[in-house]
Amino acid sequence: MESTFLQDNIFFIVAAMMSGGMLLWPILSRNAAKEIDVQKAIRLINYDNALVLDVRDDNEFVKGHLPNSKHISVERIGERWHELEKFKDRPIVVIFQPGLRAGHAGAVLRKNGFNKVYNLSGGINTWRRENLPMVKDR
Repeated sequence: MESTFLQDNIFFIVAAMMSGGMLLWPILSRNAAKEIDVQKAIRLINYDNALVLDVRDDNEFVKGHLPNSKHISVERIGERWHELEKFKDRPIVVIFQPGLRAGHAGAVLRKNGFNKVYNLSGGINTWRRENLPMVKDR
């Protein structure tokens, strides 16, 4: 029975690949926003003067959003992020509709120098599930 280098050293090859991935992860995830739970979001809003940025579409926003939130839809964040410049030193809690593009807004902000960007884990659905305050536009 003949063996090959790959078969004889599979454990070491996998370990090397995982180590390389772990070394690259901080570089690849640098622009991703950190996910936080509702309790952390509330603390940031109440005690650290965090800006709540709602990136859902216009129709979703008017049906109900967090009090005092700023609205820029995820489709427009790339062209409108500069409107948030004055909040660069404050934490920003991003509220979104869960889906494929949930992290896009946070990545755009991080890429443009916003260092305290947090995505609410589960987005608006989590906030609603906890029966936390929401307002509707008239």
